Amino acid sequence: MKAVRILLAAALLAAGCTANASTSNDVDVVIGYQSKTINTVTAGTLLRSLGYFEQRLADLGKRDGKRYHVTWQDYSTGAPITAQMVAGKIDIGSMGDYPLLINGSRTQEFGDGRTKLIAATGYNLLGALNMVVVPPNSPAHTLADLRGKKISASIGSAGHGTTVHALQNIGIGPDDVHLQNQAPAVGASGLLSGSVDALGQFVAWPGQLVFANQARLLYDGSALNLPTWHGVVVRESYADTHHDVVTEFLRAQRDATDYLHAHPMDAALKVASATKLPAEVVYLYNGAGGMVTFDLPLKRPLIGALETDAPFLRSIGNIKRLDLGAFVDDRYLREIYGPAYGAAVSIVDNPSPVTGFDTTCSRSVTDPHTAGELWLSGETATHPAATPSCLLKAVAHAGKPVRAAYVPDAATGTRWFADKAVWVRDADGALLPFTTEDGARAHLAGHPGAIVSYAQAVEESR
Repeated sequence: MKAVRILLAAALLAAGCTANASTSNDVDVVIGYQSKTINTVTAGTLLRSLGYFEQRLADLGKRDGKRYHVTWQDYSTGAPITAQMVAGKIDIGSMGDYPLLINGSRTQEFGDGRTKLIAATGYNLLGALNMVVVPPNSPAHTLADLRGKKISASIGSAGHGTTVHALQNIGIGPDDVHLQNQAPAVGASGLLSGSVDALGQFVAWPGQLVFANQARLLYDGSALNLPTWHGVVVRESYADTHHDVVTEFLRAQRDATDYLHAHPMDAALKVASATKLPAEVVYLYNGAGGMVTFDLPLKRPLIGALETDAPFLRSIGNIKRLDLGAFVDDRYLREIYGPAYGAAVSIVDNPSPVTGFDTTCSRSVTDPHTAGELWLSGETATHPAATPSCLLKAVAHAGKPVRAAYVPDAATGTRWFADKAVWVRDADGALLPFTTEDGARAHLAGHPGAIVSYAQAVEESR
């Protein structure tokens, strides 16, 4: 009997060891992302669609004998991702600059919940990724016209930060407007129903509403001249335990970024399919020469923007304290880039500009600050335009319906829909596009000319 008990104990011990080994060989990683925030697609929607992360983890599993399980959780803003990271339920997340700072501040309040900012996803050096829109027939023509009005924004989001910051710059404080804390979709519905007067949001909401003729752009975030960007955070305790998972995630993100640069139209169509956003809107931001520059390195202008944003967020009560130096951590990027990181971190130009030969004007496209694109119905490739005038001429002689035409703002370079832009005819006859009426009138204050309709601009280009 004693021998039986010994054998039974040995069997149970062996079974326990086997179970523990199996458990230790199974590694879960939960990714929090925002599918419709399309300047995070290389760490979210596009990356998930391409399957690069899962492929890299499968290869890692062949090397270390472990089984990796990826769970993707989709959210509309960064705030719930931060809440889930504090609770230890999301391991890696992507979000905008203001939410990143809030993430770092919140998680530093909890000893076991600290996070690290380990990479960028996409950025715009002037801040054009956040905008304020109003109904098409709104009497508001400048940001100052929103005094006393109802403005929808997602508190703590990049769009909210830009809206409040921009208002304060013209002397409008929090008590001078009625700020509604709403999710992007709720705010968009409110704008359509008339329950709010304006919507301050991040990509792709402004472009989507304007493209659908449901809104007009009132304020272009590039007027702040402050970089806005999105990045990747990881729970420090998870990264310490699963270093290889973090580096493989960043390698996969780099793969997805390279894919987007090499195949901008195909990448836009994949994101459009996954999000149900119009492909024309996705391409506005993510296409060649798009509003978003996609790159991973934590570049000095981006960190500088966080240093500027942090005191502002403290002043409006969004964060308490934050050790930014302890939050920003580029060691994982340095590991995957190797000696090339030093050069990569210093490059801020968009690595995927509009290029090619402009057949309408018979010239090569060389200046990214004036280059546009024409997307014709039934085609899966765009036609490059060297200048706004060349684009207008191409539209006038297209011979088929125009799916979308993209043109950069004459002052800021913000890429926008040509038919939604405000066009100015200068005294010398040049036709110049601006994203907002405010921008057009600022130009006219120093240059003789007049505002003309898009239809008139096209007709004059025939």
